[in-house]
Amino acid sequence: MTRFDDYLEQINARLQALLPVSDYDAPAVCDAMRYSIAGGGKRIRPVLLLESCRLCGGNPQDALDFACALEMIHTYSLIHDDLPCMDDDDMRRGKPACHIAFGEASAVLAGDALLTEAFHAAAACAFAKQHPDRALEAIALLASLAGAGGMVGGQAIDLQSEGQAVSLSRLRLMDKLKTGALMKAACAVGAVLAGAEKAQRDALERYADNLGQAFQITDDILDVTSDSQTLGKPVGSDAEQQKSTYVSLLGLETAKQKAADCTAAALQALATFGDEAAFLRKTAERLLKRTS
Repeated sequence: MTRFDDYLEQINARLQALLPVSDYDAPAVCDAMRYSIAGGGKRIRPVLLLESCRLCGGNPQDALDFACALEMIHTYSLIHDDLPCMDDDDMRRGKPACHIAFGEASAVLAGDALLTEAFHAAAACAFAKQHPDRALEAIALLASLAGAGGMVGGQAIDLQSEGQAVSLSRLRLMDKLKTGALMKAACAVGAVLAGAEKAQRDALERYADNLGQAFQITDDILDVTSDSQTLGKPVGSDAEQQKSTYVSLLGLETAKQKAADCTAAALQALATFGDEAAFLRKTAERLLKRTS
């Protein structure tokens, strides 16, 4: 079993243990939460968190509930992103979006519940009781990077930008928040939980910033070069909604080069870790070449 597979197994098992079950008083919401969490996905963010913790000398097991919290936050954002009032997408990860499967109201509540459960999981875990100072800093980071100054702020800019010409600098800011913030949260929280030195944390945050940009550029590329079956969600939606993307602003070939340059910068940021960072390097290279 590879390290990635091992992380994935731990994350998926722990997510199932942390989520409420349908014998609660609100079974539809619980079912919608589990449906969305179990919908697949790459689990890139929780894997990055666990590996960042390990790389900085911590025990990934100590960070597992924080990794699951981050995946809950990411999943809630996808549920809400697909809603008719947002991107109005019917498919996610190759199956009906949450609001299609459970109705719009249940989807909104499932997203709300996942966000709340995320912070409960982080605050209630054993590590938080043993190392309250580190846990408190990590929780504050998660909240900051997921909120209006991070992911939510990026989504707000995205919605405001529909049908408008957006500058490259504005697009970069939007993607740094909407996509990059949770990548940064993954690496920064993992480092904090491990008690990392400032130089280690700074290096991981530079890695995450560049990885997040490369990831979003690749998303933009796949929206025009892939198909719905491979991607697991509608393609061509950026053009349909008149959104500015790296492809629309730079052209396809220049966008591909920009993604490669960002990936190279991410790899360079890991130099301080030497060979120990091989896993994160391979992750960045794999994400650049992904087809879905």
